[in-house]
This record gives sequence, structure tokens and C-alpha cells, in this order.
Amino acid sequence: MYMIPILIGVTFLTFMLFNLFGGDPAIRFAGKHATAEQVQVIRAELGLDRSLPEQYFFFVKQIATFDYGRSWASKQLISTMITDGLGATLSLTAPAFFASIFFCIGLALFSVYGRGTVFDRGTVVVCLGLLSISSLVYILGLQYLLAFKGGIFPISGWDPSWIGRWEYLMLPWLILFVLSLGPNILIYRTVIMDEAFQDYVRTARAKGLAEKHVYAKHVLKNAMIPIITVIVIEMPFLITGSVLIENFFGIPGLGGTLIKALNDSDFPTIKAFTVISALTYMVFNLLADVLYSLVDPRVKLS
Repeated sequence: MYMIPILIGVTFLTFMLFNLFGGDPAIRFAGKHATAEQVQVIRAELGLDRSLPEQYFFFVKQIATFDYGRSWASKQLISTMITDGLGATLSLTAPAFFASIFFCIGLALFSVYGRGTVFDRGTVVVCLGLLSISSLVYILGLQYLLAFKGGIFPISGWDPSWIGRWEYLMLPWLILFVLSLGPNILIYRTVIMDEAFQDYVRTARAKGLAEKHVYAKHVLKNAMIPIITVIVIEMPFLITGSVLIENFFGIPGLGGTLIKALNDSDFPTIKAFTVISALTYMVFNLLADVLYSLVDPRVKLS
């Protein structure tokens, strides 16, 4: 139920920011050389000649019906632009995202299991090194070495068919996977390390449980709540996409659509993306609450 007041607040703030503080959209849409009569006609077409409450309820209706009107720049339906870009964005982000989660949790678990060893210290040093390098270096470096010089992957491009697009996604997946290693492994390792020294873990060891069972059944299970929090915070990235990767590799996803809308001052598209981003965060926060109750029986949904 807490989502309802948040949703009302988000729609109200978005409406106020774009309609009251963003300047006159009709003048921006008409251009510098438009006459006053032309601006007035455009204002009527955009519904800006209505009262503010009427404009707000029309905006809420657009959100409820997923009908955000047409883009000022391309004249396409914004809902069509979003659905067209969503498939490309999910093809790019989802495989790398889920592969990274399982790999990072597994590596963090092994690192804590062998804490203080060369493997553990080496993992921390490598992760700090990965974290300290800019994402642009990974993109440009791997694109140059593996695509331009090595010829292992295409430099950029896109195939609309589901079968043909994988060839163009292999290198972006690799880059997204490498980018996630440093921060995720360090966070997961810290969370698992905190649980590994709790009293219930000592009790489990005192009962004679094997170390692998202690980690798999007790430490990992209790570390999952903060891990789920981190994962859910990152999940909206699946929808909004990786702006840099999409632009460097020519992938027609939602990130590129948003950048183009910002460059063109395409207010309806930007407003639609703002609301959808907020809704996405709310939905994934709700998903986190459900997952908490599944992992920890003490957490009750009310």
C-alpha cells in the first residue's frame, strides 16, 4: 500500500518539474521563428491551454493507459519507442546481470571460506584494481583489442532478429560482466564475512557440521537479505539499460533513446522515462520485500 502515496508524489513532482519549471513547452516545440498564433495553436494541440488540475489528471491517465502521446522529435508513439527498445536493452543487460550475480556470490563465498589465504587477498586486490579503472577504459580497451585488433567479435552493429543479434552482444556482455566484478564481489564478501563470525555459526561448528554445510546452509542463507538489497537496487539497470554500452556498440535500446530525447529536448519522452524509471524502482522494491519474506521467515508481509 505504501506504493500508492509514493506513486502520487512521483507523478505530482514530475508534472510540476516539467510543466512549471521547464519553461513553455509550446515555445520549445514551435521553434525560435514561430509566430504567437502558431505557438497558441501548438499549445492547444498539446493541451497546455487547459487548467493545471486538468493537465495533471490527463498526465495520470497517460501513465495508467501507457499512452504517453508522440515524441516531439521523431513523431513516433512513445509507447512504441519504449516497447521497441525494451527487447534490445534486456538482451544486452539480463544475461550479463544474472551471470554476474551467481559468479560474484560464488567467488565471494570461496574468498571468505579461504579468508587470509593468497586466493582471498588476491581476490581483494584484483577487485580493487578493477574498481579503480573507469568504465570507458574497459569499453574502449576491450573493443580495440578483441574486436578491432583481434577480430574475435564485431566492433559494433545490431541484428533485429533474435537469432542473429547474439553475435553482436557477446563483447558487450563480456564488458558488462567485467564491470560488475569489482564492486559486487567486494560487497558480497563483506556481507558474507560479517555473517561468518556470528555466534550461530560457532554453534553450528561446535555441533560438528562440516564447514561447507555451515557456509551453504547457514552463512549464505543469512547473508542473502543484504545481498538481495544490493541486487534489487541494481535491477532497474535491466530496464534503463547501459547508456554507454548501447552508444558505443550501436545497440538500439532504451539508453540510446533516452540520450537522443535529452539532446532533442523531447519533453514527452523524457517525462515518460522519468515516470517509468520511478515505477521500475518501486516494483523492484516490492519484489525485494517479497524475497526477504522468502529468505527469512521472521520477515512478514503486511
